[in-house]
Amino acid sequence: MPSQRPWFIIAGGGTGGHLYPGLAVAESIQSVQPDFEVAIFGTARPIDRKLADARGYDLVVQDVRPFPSRPWEWPGFLAAWFRSVKVAHNRFRKRPPTMVLGLGGYAAGPPVVAAAKLGIPTAIFNPDAVPGRANRRLGCRVDRIFVQWEETAQHFPKARTVVCTGCPVRPAFASVTREQACRAIKLDPDSNTLLVTGASQGARSINAAMMELFDLWRVAEGWQIIHLTGPADLEMCREKYKGNGVDARVFAYTEHMSHCMAAADLVISRAGASTLAEITAMSLPSILMPYPFDRKKHQTANAKVLVDKGAAILVEDANDPKVNASRLRGELRDLMRSEESRRRMARCAGALGRIDAADTIAAQLFEMARG
Repeated sequence: MPSQRPWFIIAGGGTGGHLYPGLAVAESIQSVQPDFEVAIFGTARPIDRKLADARGYDLVVQDVRPFPSRPWEWPGFLAAWFRSVKVAHNRFRKRPPTMVLGLGGYAAGPPVVAAAKLGIPTAIFNPDAVPGRANRRLGCRVDRIFVQWEETAQHFPKARTVVCTGCPVRPAFASVTREQACRAIKLDPDSNTLLVTGASQGARSINAAMMELFDLWRVAEGWQIIHLTGPADLEMCREKYKGNGVDARVFAYTEHMSHCMAAADLVISRAGASTLAEITAMSLPSILMPYPFDRKKHQTANAKVLVDKGAAILVEDANDPKVNASRLRGELRDLMRSEESRRRMARCAGALGRIDAADTIAAQLFEMARG
């Protein structure tokens, strides 16, 4: 017999950037109503299993796959799509969820479509400045769309309701202090900290550029580095920092991004939507190097939201270590020397941040469920 406890569905997965906002909303829902069960209708990628298991959430691995560009692969895509919709429909008919939140990406589609057909309250969260294919198609089917930035609403002309909530971040971002963070990472709290991150898989071009800047690191008195490299470049970066006598904490990946952000005074980063939400929630100045190989330039559009508000500097990634290092060197040197510039950018970033986004979305989901 199906459980009678209320059930919240997170639809989507494949990357931490897709999942973390939904997980933050789930935590907010359970803080208000602890008996809620949570399930993730996600993908077979390891990150989905890791994040679900760490929280005790059920994970439903779907057959659905990204939309292929080759026409001869469309039949396989459609077959997987309809199988995934059928699985979600059958589960939801036996045990209707209280609400379903889609997080974008190909894995969000089937559960949202199945729930909408059954009259279950549905919403999607769109973190990027410009929506991706999945959210554009789902936008006219759902009861409500939540967006990170006001600029995004214009891309959903047929939506029923679009609400600018900001992007949910984990509760730890609101609670961890600089002193706690520095102690946990073994940093000097009296020194400035540069955080370098390419998101969960790292960014090889950023890693390589950093290895071309040892002349700058050697003369950067009063600065220390946290560098999240991704697994592929971990040992190379560790050895080069050590060999050049640079004070750096080098990790492949961390579940404790809130500590890294809390310890930071300046960030070099990709421009994924979730990362920018964390940067603005923590009121941090940043140099952004958007992922350069996306034909639709989603990360560039994200970065420009911060740049236009004075919160960040955009450096285009040339995918060449020496060119990237040359572009970074001057911007870094100026910001590392000017506390006033960092403070001004930090104020602008903080004006964009929404530390309460998860609670806002959770409250609206409850409202939809009651309606």
